[in-house]
Formats: sequence, structure tokens, C-alpha cells
Amino acid sequence: MALANELITEDFVTEVAQLWPPRGQWTESDYFQLPESNRLIELSEGEITIMPPPSDTHQRLVGNLYRLLYAFVAAHQLGIVRFAPLAVRLWPGKIREPDLLFISHEHADRLGEYVHGPPDLAVEVISPTSRTVDRVTKFGEYAQAGISEYWLVDPAQEVVEVFVLEQSGYEGYYELLVKAMGTEMVRSRVLTGFETTAVSIFRA
Repeated sequence: MALANELITEDFVTEVAQLWPPRGQWTESDYFQLPESNRLIELSEGEITIMPPPSDTHQRLVGNLYRLLYAFVAAHQLGIVRFAPLAVRLWPGKIREPDLLFISHEHADRLGEYVHGPPDLAVEVISPTSRTVDRVTKFGEYAQAGISEYWLVDPAQEVVEVFVLEQSGYEGYYELLVKAMGTEMVRSRVLTGFETTAVSIFRA
């Protein structure tokens, strides 16, 4: 009986797997046909990546930052703040889900049921499994897509880094605007006038 159950389970898993495209052949259409989920799912180079469930620390920091950014943006009527999971289509076939994002009123047409085009500001809270993707892969992709400001929040080091997009010819690249820890101030070029201490993000 146990062997029969194992065979049934194996056959079922195989049948389910056949409902989806092979690795490396996923399209945007396939991606948007996935069932709704609270998990972060990204599409890149024809492959989907399902992120591990976030830790309590990750959720706490995202919540702290959301409250700070939302309060400032709402008070000054600057635009829209959203948090993941929310698909962001950087360009055809490249869909990411930043932990937090800001879209100015000027670019409000980019927000529908998902984000069509680069937000003005994106934030990633680094986890042990996302460090390379956040610091290397997305660092390059977000600059290429034209996201004006990219924040990296590192719980392990309790450091917040704010990078701003500069142009060299036709290519964009990020330069460090702020690297803050403790009572040092975190500020933004996109959100002019926004300031908070790093400790207020990590300790709130």
C-alpha cells in the first residue's frame, strides 16, 4: 500500500509539473496566469524564482519603513507607496517584486493591477538568501530600468544605503548618496526633505 501511495503521489506531481513551462521557457503570460499568492515570485531570463517566506525581522523592518515613507509621502501629497508582493515589470520578461516602492504622481499611470515600468524609488531589505541578488543582480537591473533611487537595508549590519541614479552617456549607474547607521541620518533625493535616523528603522 505504501509503495502504491508513493507511485500515485509521484505521478500526480509529474502531472502538475507538466502544467507549467519547462525551466527557462517561462513567459510573462505564464507568469500572470499563476494563482494569487502571498509569496514573492519573480520572473527573469525565462525562469521564475519563489522567495523563501520572510522572517519576522524582515517584516518588522518593511513595516517600519512603510510607515515612515507613507507618512511623509501622504503629508506632502507626493504619490503612492506600496509593499510586496506586487509585480513590477521592469521591461519585457523581467518582473521583480521590491520590498517597498514609491511612485510619484507624475508616473501614476504606471500603477495598475501591477506596476508597468520602473517605480521612482525601490527598497530591498536584505536577507541571507537575497544578499547577492539584491547587491549585484538587482543593483544592475534597477539602474538599467531607470529606477531613480535604490535603498538597501541590511539587518545584519544595521546599515541603510541610499543609491541615486546618475547617467553616463546612455547608461545609468548608481552612486552612493547615504550610508547610515545608528543615529546617522537617512535622506532621499527623490523624496526631497525626507529624513530619519537609521536606528528609527531598525529599532521602531
